[in-house]
Amino acid sequence: MDDNNPKNLKAEDADEHARLSALHADVRALIVAARQRVGLYVNQELTLLYWDVGRRIRTEVLQEQRADYGEQIVRTLSRSLVEEFGRGFGRANLFNMLRFAELFSDRSIVQTLSGQLSWSHFVEVLTLDEPLKREFYVELARLHRWSVRTLRDKTRSMLFERSVLSRKPDALIQQEIALLREEDQLTPDMVLRDPYLLPFLGLADTYSEKDLEDAIIREMEAFLLEVGDGFTFAARQKAIPVGKKTYWLDLLLYHRKLKRLVAIELKVGPFQPDYKGQMELYLSWLNRNEREPHEEAPIGLILCSEAQPEEITLLGLEQGDIRVARYLTETLPPTLLEAKLRDIVRKQREYLARRQGLLEDADRELLPEAPIGAPEPENPAQ
Repeated sequence: MDDNNPKNLKAEDADEHARLSALHADVRALIVAARQRVGLYVNQELTLLYWDVGRRIRTEVLQEQRADYGEQIVRTLSRSLVEEFGRGFGRANLFNMLRFAELFSDRSIVQTLSGQLSWSHFVEVLTLDEPLKREFYVELARLHRWSVRTLRDKTRSMLFERSVLSRKPDALIQQEIALLREEDQLTPDMVLRDPYLLPFLGLADTYSEKDLEDAIIREMEAFLLEVGDGFTFAARQKAIPVGKKTYWLDLLLYHRKLKRLVAIELKVGPFQPDYKGQMELYLSWLNRNEREPHEEAPIGLILCSEAQPEEITLLGLEQGDIRVARYLTETLPPTLLEAKLRDIVRKQREYLARRQGLLEDADRELLPEAPIGAPEPENPAQ
C-alpha cells in the first residue's frame, strides 16, 4: 500500500474528520445533558428556597396572617435582602414567595412539581383565586410540559372556564384532577372545551358549513392549537359507508393521551336533537371499522354556533361519548369574553343542579326553564 498516494491520504483525512465529528457530537451531548441536569437542580433548589422563605415569613413574622398585613415588615426585609443578594428578593418577589407558601402549603408537593415546573410557572398561577383552577393549570402544565408563555396564554384564554370539567361539581373536579396528578390520566372532560374560540378563521357574518370546514382545513395548525394538546389530524370528509348509502364525517382527529378517535361534526346555527343520532351512527361505524385494539372507544364532538344547556342535559349529552360545544368566530374583548364564559358555566351548573335535586326549592324559580314542550327533568330523589 502506498501511503503517499493522494487517494489514500484523502481517505485518511476523511476518516479522521469523521472521527473528530463523532467525538464532537458525543462530547457536545455530554455537555448539554450535564447543563440540563444542573439547570434542573438549580431550578428545584431555587423554587424550594422561595417556598422556605415565604413560609418562614408567614409563620414567624406574620403568624399565618395574609401578606398584606405585614406590608411594612416585608418592605424593610426586602431592602436589606436586595442589598446583599440582589433584585431577586425585591418587594414584589417576596410577596410572591409569601403567596406561594400560602397557596401551596404542602412542601412535598412543591418539591415534586419543582422538578418539572420553574418558579416562573408558579408565579403565573399565583394570581388565580380558585384552588381547583390553580391545580388544573399546574397539572396540565406539568403533563404537557408547557413553557411559561404557553401557560400564560392558556390562563388568559380562560381554558379552565372553557373546559367541560369546569361545569362539574367541585368534588368531581377534584377527583379528576387527583387522577391526573397521581396517574397522569386525562379524561375527555379535561380535553374538550365549550366554547371553542375560532376568530382566526376569518369568517364573515354569513357562511356555510362548507365555508367553516374549508377555513378550518386552511388554518389547521391554529385549529389544532385551539382544540388542545395531543390532537392530531386524521381525515377530512371521512367516508362512512352504511349499506348502500355513504355518509361523510366532517373531521376526524386522534388524541394521543386519550388514545381515542375524535369525530367532529360542524354545524352552522343552533344545535338540533337529530344531530345526536347522526353522531351515534358515525361512532358506531368508527368503533367497528377504525378502532385499533389498544384504543379506547371513539368520541364525538358536535360543534354548533349555539346550544342550550337544557337540550344537552335532556339528551344526556353532558356526559358520555357524544358532546356538544359552541364555537365563536368573532374576537371578543377580554372582559366580555370572561362574562360570557362565566354565564355559560353558571347556567350549565344551575341546570345540572336542578336536575340532580341539589338546589333548594326556594332557589329554583331563579333558574332557566326547560324548553317549551320538553319533558320535565326527573328528580332522582323521588
